[in-house]
Amino acid sequence: MNAGATPIQSNELALGAALAWLRDRLQRLAERPERSDDADAEDLVPVPTLVVLQQRLGLSDFERNVLLLCVAAALDTRIGALCALALGEASRPSPSFALAMVLFDDPAWEALSPQRPLRYWHLVDVHASGATPLTMSPLRADDRIVDYVKGLNRLDERIAPALLPVATDGLQPLPPSQQSAADDLLAFVRRFEGGGPAPTLQLTGIDSTSKQLVAGHVAASVGLRLERIGLAALPTQGADLDAWCRIWRRECLLMPLALYIDAHDVAPGESSEASAAVLGRVLDHLRELAFVATRDAHALGAGGRDALLVMAIERPTATEQTQAWLDLLGPEREALASRLASQFNFNLPQIASMARSAGLPERRHADDADAGAVDAALWTACRQSAHSKMDLLSQRIQPKVGWDDIVLPEDSLSLLHQIVSQVALRRRVYGDWGFERKMSRGLGLSALFHGESGTGKTMAAEVISHALALDLYRIDLSAVISKYIGETEKNLQRIFDAAEDGGGILFFDEADALFGKRSEVRDSHDRYANIETNYLLQRIEAFRGLAILATNLKGSLDSAFMRRLRFVVPFTYPGPRERALMWQRAFPADTPTEGLDPEQLARLDCTGGSIHSIALNAAFLAAHRGSPVTMELVYLAARSELLKLGRPINEADFRPAATQGAHA
Repeated sequence: MNAGATPIQSNELALGAALAWLRDRLQRLAERPERSDDADAEDLVPVPTLVVLQQRLGLSDFERNVLLLCVAAALDTRIGALCALALGEASRPSPSFALAMVLFDDPAWEALSPQRPLRYWHLVDVHASGATPLTMSPLRADDRIVDYVKGLNRLDERIAPALLPVATDGLQPLPPSQQSAADDLLAFVRRFEGGGPAPTLQLTGIDSTSKQLVAGHVAASVGLRLERIGLAALPTQGADLDAWCRIWRRECLLMPLALYIDAHDVAPGESSEASAAVLGRVLDHLRELAFVATRDAHALGAGGRDALLVMAIERPTATEQTQAWLDLLGPEREALASRLASQFNFNLPQIASMARSAGLPERRHADDADAGAVDAALWTACRQSAHSKMDLLSQRIQPKVGWDDIVLPEDSLSLLHQIVSQVALRRRVYGDWGFERKMSRGLGLSALFHGESGTGKTMAAEVISHALALDLYRIDLSAVISKYIGETEKNLQRIFDAAEDGGGILFFDEADALFGKRSEVRDSHDRYANIETNYLLQRIEAFRGLAILATNLKGSLDSAFMRRLRFVVPFTYPGPRERALMWQRAFPADTPTEGLDPEQLARLDCTGGSIHSIALNAAFLAAHRGSPVTMELVYLAARSELLKLGRPINEADFRPAATQGAHA
């Protein structure tokens, strides 16, 4: 061998010598049918890759030579003809167990067993037919094994398309909270080194990326490459699943691999039972290190493996996120870093991505004027990161109103200001002042807006959204509630999971439809309806963002749910004073008006929503006439609105036409 050759070159030289040795042995057998001792096995130059295969897969010397014969037939076109000559049958130009029995020393019948490595690991395929005995059936080396012997080590193409690599090279350091979890997992894995099946690590939590990062660190620490597969991509039929598992196990012996099964999107319900069965069967077959990622610990059973550790993997803590932002923004921007960490709940790759989109860290030392633009771009990037998830699950409302546009009693208005203040300052109170350590429930805020239709509940949600510079998402009840068992919980889980990034405010309109009183169980429908209510109560409590619920029927809400609310804001029917203020603000400054009297219009018994509709319709009437908006047109629009609502019309509230003309 050439001392300066690379491992691949050395393997090619050894393989070439082995093929020559095999051709010579076949030629001698063809010339002398009885076994010849002048070309015995000791003359075989060991092929490094074949030696590795023999050691890792447990092949005997005879089985190794059988595999060499099959590989040679795939690589050297002369081998087939020599096989036919050696057997004395021109119709059999392929390797077979019968040929190997007379060609190689120390033949063993056990090599034919399905439980021996050649067939168990699918190293060779037996092309048997009903009329041909197993010993005479043609043998063909598996393509993946042929490539391996040649020096090409790649994933088997039968499983590779469903696998995605999880980066384990050049990993950035984990934040302390995640590093602690990774250390615990690694210590558990090392307990199983030295023989026997490796453990299964079930990683739970809402953030898929954080779970993959932690798994990647653990795999890298034990020298393994991590491959990810979605649970839905695994075969469901028994025979196909068994074959997949066997091929994967073979791959783990040929290259250092660990498996990451992503079952994050499997929600509780009947459909999860089939997924749990597939997962359990996979884990029962595997003996190598495996990670199972689920939304929570009970989303799926993790199979029957005794070596199982369940570990919750969370996003970095608020303090760690603040530090990550500070590293990108600089210490002089501590207030912004704290605000970002308080409102948005990102993992470290997301934080880095948001920073890059805003031009950081290149622009971290921008002057004051440019710094404001950087801050705005960064905040916008953080908001937009949640759009792609939430826009598919809900309706995003663009807030158009602020504090000056809403008219409410002082007590209700004060509560809205408190909500805004608590959202903005929660990082200081929960983190810096230590309340987080004393709270066993969620750190989010929930508020109930209750009152008649049109009294300003949606507008108040828009005002809060505008004040906090956050997006407002109205939950579409028709898309959430399902008649199919378990589907409502799945829909709500997707909504809350997407909203956990902190990029928006959840607004449940007509919340009594979702959070109604739990009923007495009379049948299965009542039982599952109560399960849905219980699930909703738990998610509202655990949600770390702001959830606003609006209802016209406060009394219909479950009392257990009411206890979990931080704020309950009443929206009362507006009195004359409130209606006068609403009429003063009903028309935009650019709308031409003439002779409008807010005090007189306040005599109309209307809610704020109706006042908006009347003002809009009056503006269209004026545009049609080509005139300013007048009292006459407002009254005309008001009559139509009251008729639409089925409300009685009190003529005393309407100024006589003659009086209108005098005012005009």
